[in-house]
Amino acid sequence: MSFTLDQRLADSSHLVACVGDIQVRLADDSRYPWLILVPEQDEVVELHDLTNDQRNRLFTLASRLGNWMKTTFAADKINVASLGNLVPQFHLHIVARRDGDAAWPGPIWGHANPTPRADADRQEMMAAVARCLETDEIL
Repeated sequence: MSFTLDQRLADSSHLVACVGDIQVRLADDSRYPWLILVPEQDEVVELHDLTNDQRNRLFTLASRLGNWMKTTFAADKINVASLGNLVPQFHLHIVARRDGDAAWPGPIWGHANPTPRADADRQEMMAAVARCLETDEIL
């Protein structure tokens, strides 16, 4: 089965790893520790389009990554959201938020333009996420 990632997701994030059939991507916005989980299933637009098994694996992965992000980035809150208004392909955002960040206490969506990550920062963040996925029994 082939899978095509929405071009807007491809342009605004970087593939860190695949956990089973779920892509773990780093959003290209240096203002927030921000991961995006994308089930590799064409035609999935809504959460209910996933099977029970796919949803369980997705939320298990999201929970464990959120826990890791909260500790690693000393986050005050982990935001988990699926909007899909601009990008209908189903994807799940996991964002580590801190009191005083660029959009606090409001949502990050629609808050100014993203600030792309410097290459070194992107590589460091991707390596940290990859280490988490390798060392943690993530699923």
